[in-house]
Amino acid sequence: MLRVESVSFEVKKGRKKLVILDDVSFSVKPGELVVITGPNGSGKSTLAKIIAGVEMLSSGKIILNEQDVSTKDCTERARMGIAYSLQAPVHFKGLTVRDLLQIASTSGETFCGENLAEVSGLLEKVGLDSEQYLDREINNSLSGGELKRIEIASVIARNAKLVIFDEPEAGIDIWSFNNLIKVFNEMRKNSPECAIVIISHQERIIKMANRILLLKNGKIAFDGSSGDAMKMMRDTQ
Repeated sequence: MLRVESVSFEVKKGRKKLVILDDVSFSVKPGELVVITGPNGSGKSTLAKIIAGVEMLSSGKIILNEQDVSTKDCTERARMGIAYSLQAPVHFKGLTVRDLLQIASTSGETFCGENLAEVSGLLEKVGLDSEQYLDREINNSLSGGELKRIEIASVIARNAKLVIFDEPEAGIDIWSFNNLIKVFNEMRKNSPECAIVIISHQERIIKMANRILLLKNGKIAFDGSSGDAMKMMRDTQ
């Protein structure tokens, strides 16, 4: 499904180069749930953006379904089956929740207008009442937690081949977090070929994973099972 091959990412800081990612390589199989964790500043979110095409790598390759997508932007990669949930959701002035879910739908048809029950179900999965939110504009009247849940609903609507969540638990309450866990489990059950990559520090999400990647100082310090990862993190605390 996904191969990240010797990916590096550098930014200029004055006259110097700051290395954010250094020769990162790993793969994700269809149906696999991989959690990328690590300390703040280790390059986790940058790696997610590079896979999604939001940031362009300095060197290396991103291979999606045996096709090199390294030079393709986020729009092209989205068309090829990548869905990306940002750590901090953006506002869309003039766009309603209904509009966003319609745009996000796989078919590109009148997803929301013709299948209201399905849309309502999507919003309910992330803890939102469709009657209250479907025609709300995605602007500053919504809280950060509400925006996050709406974005997650739009990602589910995509029915993508590869889904990337960057700290999906950020800004949501405990009830919503519990429902988020259910969403991940349902995605795995209903779309067994979909690969899921989650950037997270949350122990419950880490325990769900098939594999854990631990990033440290821009490098992969560990690639293995969630049980081994939890033990290693406890031992280093």
